Amino acid sequence: MVDKSEKFSWLVRLGFAARGVVYLLLGYLFLAGSGQSQADEGAQGVFNYLQEVPGGTPILYLCALGLVGYGLYRLSSLLFDAENYGKDKKGIAQRLGHGASGLAHFVLAYTAFQFAQGEQQSSGGGGGGGGSAQEATSTVLSMEFGPIVIGILGLCFLAAALAQAKKAITGDFMERISPRAPGFTKIIGHAGFAARTVVFAVIGWSFVQSAWLDSSSQIKTLGEAVSSLRDNGVLFTLVAIGLLLFGVFSLVMARYRTVPDLDPDGVKPAYRT
Repeated sequence: MVDKSEKFSWLVRLGFAARGVVYLLLGYLFLAGSGQSQADEGAQGVFNYLQEVPGGTPILYLCALGLVGYGLYRLSSLLFDAENYGKDKKGIAQRLGHGASGLAHFVLAYTAFQFAQGEQQSSGGGGGGGGSAQEATSTVLSMEFGPIVIGILGLCFLAAALAQAKKAITGDFMERISPRAPGFTKIIGHAGFAARTVVFAVIGWSFVQSAWLDSSSQIKTLGEAVSSLRDNGVLFTLVAIGLLLFGVFSLVMARYRTVPDLDPDGVKPAYRT
């Protein structure tokens, strides 16, 4: 009989696989001219693409389930310090970042579920996700402390970009990947995290600019951040390839990532000490 810890491990691994599918297809859509409008919509464009291909609906349901699992995994880092980051300032900052990532993946999971049920359709014009994001931002900016909130979110994205850059440079993302992983894992990891560095920096700067520097500017979602690089052909292509490789890297992690065990009560996940 499969115990709770093993079930949790499979759910987390499905989460890494779901993340891999999203990034892999997003990079592919950016590189394929025919998928440009869907790619501009980021994850929603990916889900719309899956909605249209044969067998896409079961994949969407699996993505939704996996993204929930990944969200729970990230929240476990915040609540239970599942990855042993500790309680110093650096550790708390990393855990808070994981908590925010968990919530974001719950939103993605709900979106994937809506597409799987046919309750949501992509706008097809690159403005679906971006339009709702702009509306939400405008609402927040109209509040008394709105610019401060948006600006802080921008700084958080810029901090995340620095964290991605550190991983891209040092390769410390390999610390919790099994040595049995394929030899190319570290190479594609470097490329993937480098691409995410650029994307997070563009998103963060758009938040800061919209909040504090130019009220007429618009914040950028994931898809829009990559699209904004299209005029810089080489950088755009490298980032798109990097995102595709990060998808492959995530699929490798689904198999070889070290996942914490649940405690004897089957509640709190934590690495063995």
